[in-house]
Amino acid sequence: MINSSDLREGDVLLEMEDIHMAFGKVQALNGVSLDVKKGEIHSIIGPNGAGKTVMMNCINGLYHPQKGNVYYKGEKINHLSPHKRAELGIGRTFQKLELYGGMTVLDNIRMGSHVHLKTGILSGSIYVGSPKREEIEDREFIEEEIIDLLEIESIRDHVAHMLPYGSQKRVELGRALALRPEIILLDEPMAGLNLEEVEDMARFILDINEEKRWKITCVLVEHDMGVVMDISDRILVLDFGNKVTDGTPEEVGKDPRVIKAYLGEEELYATRR
Repeated sequence: MINSSDLREGDVLLEMEDIHMAFGKVQALNGVSLDVKKGEIHSIIGPNGAGKTVMMNCINGLYHPQKGNVYYKGEKINHLSPHKRAELGIGRTFQKLELYGGMTVLDNIRMGSHVHLKTGILSGSIYVGSPKREEIEDREFIEEEIIDLLEIESIRDHVAHMLPYGSQKRVELGRALALRPEIILLDEPMAGLNLEEVEDMARFILDINEEKRWKITCVLVEHDMGVVMDISDRILVLDFGNKVTDGTPEEVGKDPRVIKAYLGEEELYATRR
């Protein structure tokens, strides 16, 4: 696998080649290809049922494509489990919150850093020397970098399930950042948020993508087209498992096939109402 230091901005970090995924007679993905370049925000959009989350699941290993390949830093990772892909630097947030509801915000975020802990169960239980230094360094990183970035200092000791939905979204992003990922998969991070919360989340995504201390490549699935057009470098458009187009926001916004796909969804929604 290529070392991170060997990849420059604009080099392909993640590649999906001719991905096919079916569930019974439903073809969720039909020969879809995607390349994500280091340092960019690459969004995936499309109507409901287009295959967006299936794409994300194929990237982080929850699904294994029935045909096609997934490459990370030039190496095929089809066979790897989700936790092995996490160890490689592939982070993930989910469309449905997956927090540990009875744990505090701080403990939820710390769970994301477990792949970096080298201490075994026996030595960790003693809590001296290397295990102690490791935990102190991990906690400092979380408190000084992640909690500060996401502006959640005031709720760091609150129990997760007692928090408003928008705050829980921040906590889930924080847990993904604790993995120290090189690429992060964000599955509808703005869903269910009010306007102010959407603006904050968009700012956080830009910060982790652009700030020197983070510089994380992002793959974003999102229905808020205003946000997608504002912050994306490139956009992949899916429609019922098929790739419609892939290009810059300007190119995608002018593509009649994209307009047709979204207009079709809106007309269907209006009809049902």
